[in-house]
Amino acid sequence: MTQSGPNQPQDLQKAQQATAHNNSPPVVALPKKTSPLMAILLLLIAMLSLQGGASLAKSLFPIVGPQGVTALRLGIGSILLLLYFRPWRLKMRGGNLRALLMYGLALGCMNYTFYLAIRTVPLGIAVALEFTGPLAVAMFSSRRPVDFVWVVLAVAGLLFLLPLGQSVGGVDLKGACFALTAGACWAVYILAGQRAGSSYGPGTAAMGSLVAALIFFPIGVAQAHTSIFSWEILPLGLLIALLTSAIPYSLEMMALTKLPAKTFGTLMSMEPAMAALSGIIFLGEFLNRSQWLGLAAIIAASAGSTLTLQRKTKIETVDVAGNNPSGK
Repeated sequence: MTQSGPNQPQDLQKAQQATAHNNSPPVVALPKKTSPLMAILLLLIAMLSLQGGASLAKSLFPIVGPQGVTALRLGIGSILLLLYFRPWRLKMRGGNLRALLMYGLALGCMNYTFYLAIRTVPLGIAVALEFTGPLAVAMFSSRRPVDFVWVVLAVAGLLFLLPLGQSVGGVDLKGACFALTAGACWAVYILAGQRAGSSYGPGTAAMGSLVAALIFFPIGVAQAHTSIFSWEILPLGLLIALLTSAIPYSLEMMALTKLPAKTFGTLMSMEPAMAALSGIIFLGEFLNRSQWLGLAAIIAASAGSTLTLQRKTKIETVDVAGNNPSGK
């Protein structure tokens, strides 16, 4: 799906607007009398599902490796998206094939490098480092003085997570570089998605995921530790795709119908904390004090950039259901 972060409200609003097209998949909305607290609860469940799926994916690394998990998630996730969006039945203008290819390439590379990152880096730290990508897009879209506060917070967070000239507290630098690379791919995915979405509409999600799968599925299969096509592995791959794609996407769409976009984006900024919590519960990945401070700084920078985002700021992206890199 994703991907979360400062730009997620616009992502999901685009997906909602897409339902006005003929043959577009319906958006499930909460009843009008539903309390906003229920929407917040659904959003928290979505984040837990996403990060729980990431933890399950990491637990498969000893069997198939991160490359094999990437192949499973992209392959099965693409099938689910194709069945849901049915792009062959949608009316698309087309014509921007280069943007679509860049979109799919960035999506696949984002998944590939993220899973390589969490092989050696705690899940919460990897997600926090990855958040620097969409955060950078939000920062570069504005030149107001308040945005420098969020830049300073983000840089401070990175210094706490990866203190230069000191012991990195068990954080593998190679894995951290993979996480930052995933963040850079996330930024490209946002920018390319804006252009591709203007041509391919709601079909962008499925078509971009298909491009990613065509490139990275064979790479993942070739580099997997063992075959991913066994009956013991495939059901787990399906579960990962559901936890990181179908379930969180559906719940986020429902929550957005009851929450203002700014509130939604602020809550989604808690994703690194949810990832850290999932890492502690399912993987036994406990963080030290400086790492928690780093996570808090990056969460504050992400939430702050969302709260102070001006309406005229143009960060328009197309949602890729279930391709949040954190599940990703």
